[in-house]
This record gives sequence, structure tokens and C-alpha cells, in this order.
Amino acid sequence: MQTVTLNNGVQMPILGYGTFQTPPAATEKNVTTAINLGYRSIDTAQVYGTEPGVGAAIANSGRDRDHFFVTTKTQTDGYAATKQGLDDSLTRLGSDYFDLVLIHWPTTHRLDTYRALEDAYQAGKVRAIGLSNFNPSQIDDLLANSHVKPVIDQVETHLFWQQTKLRPYLAAHDIVHEAWAPLGENFGPEMMHLPAVKALAAKYQVTAAQVLLRWLTQQDIVTIPKSTNADHVAANLASLDFSLTPDDIASLRQFDRHHSIKDWPQSMREECY
Repeated sequence: MQTVTLNNGVQMPILGYGTFQTPPAATEKNVTTAINLGYRSIDTAQVYGTEPGVGAAIANSGRDRDHFFVTTKTQTDGYAATKQGLDDSLTRLGSDYFDLVLIHWPTTHRLDTYRALEDAYQAGKVRAIGLSNFNPSQIDDLLANSHVKPVIDQVETHLFWQQTKLRPYLAAHDIVHEAWAPLGENFGPEMMHLPAVKALAAKYQVTAAQVLLRWLTQQDIVTIPKSTNADHVAANLASLDFSLTPDDIASLRQFDRHHSIKDWPQSMREECY
């Protein structure tokens, strides 16, 4: 598994398994399938309701906890709520630490929320801390008022919104770019039927989805596709088994629409920063 090095030295797999909108009752089964196929990075969140299923799958995998990289995201605002929420998440996961905890979105009291993550990091409850859905202006404010640099910003990123405005900022600040919705969710079929994408799939004898995922990971963008179809889960992981050329990667940049498929949060609109 290819990894990226976070700015605190922690290694993170570049491809993980997402659990967004996975039914909580089905989470353990689906994550177990992913683990058996070779995934070691699992993305969950307090709001998803999937932390217990992720924890159960890991506990029953027969593998040590340190073989996995588990990310969760806060559903809280402010210091006390975030501190308690993280302890509750650890209980649900059945572990004494997370590998990565993100502020899920820029909440009203995000500086106090982040301070709770900093304290958890110093206490060893978290190996790394970061952000999700933060724009550069919001990150600037956080950097000026915190002590631990965030390692990552998880934002909507796919062929139709390539985050070309955000990416140079993240690179300049040594913050890893992570993609949610890497296959565009409901726009996925449209992406996969583009002649340019289909041509690359034929060239490498892979699927269009694999082209779209490899296009991201080869740009060092951490990617967490989600599927409950075991064949798709396996194919997503196998997207790492081939390489696009620099010209291939450049050829797909023409499809950037520079806006979200969900328009959430609105502060991420490129005209807002």
C-alpha cells in the first residue's frame, strides 16, 4: 500500500475505505469485507453511526490494532463537547486511540474544538489531528490560534471539482489533501461515461472508476471511496495496480467544473476565499 507522510511523521495509506451512508447494522460486515480484501485505512465519523461497526470489524479481524489506520470526525462544537465526544467515540470504537481525528466542518467555536483535539493529541488519544471542509481563510485563522498544525484537510474532490485553488495552499502549508466523494456520488455515471475516461480505461484494461481513483492517488491525494458491493470494493483497491502517465493525468484536467456537487458547506465555494 502506498502511503503519504503527514507533517508529524505519521504514515497514512493513500487509499482507504469510506463508511459514509453505510447502514450502521451493516457496517461490521462491510468493513470486514474491506479488511479481508486488504484495506487497512478506515474512515468513519461520529455522525455516520458507523464507529461501533468499524471497531467490531477490527476487533474480530485477527489482526492487531496497530495494523489499521482509523479516522473519525467530530459532530461537536466547543472544547467540552468535543473532549467528551472523542472519549465517547473511543468507547464506541473499542480502542484507546484514533489514528486521525478531524473537525468535520468549520463550526462556530472551531478554535475551542481544535484545542480539545490538540489536548487529545498530547494525551496520546490521537496520533494526528486535522480538518474537513475548511477553506484557506479558515485554516489561516486556525494556524494563527493553535499549537499543533493540522495534518490534513478532507474536502470534496473529484474529476468535476479538482480543487485547483485549494491544492497549492495545502501544499505550501504541508497539509495533505484528502478527497471525499472521489467518484462524484450521483455524478459518477456521467464521469465514467466521458469518452476520455473510457479511452483510458480501455488503454489500461481497467474500469472507468479505477481510472478516476488512480487519477487522484497519483496526485498524492488521499482517497476514501465507499461501496457496499464487494466486487467494487476489490476493484477500488486494485486501482493502485496500474499507473497513468503525466499526459494521461493532464488530459483529464479539462473536466474541472470548479464547483461542488452538493454545495456544502457554502464556505468551500471557490469564490468565497
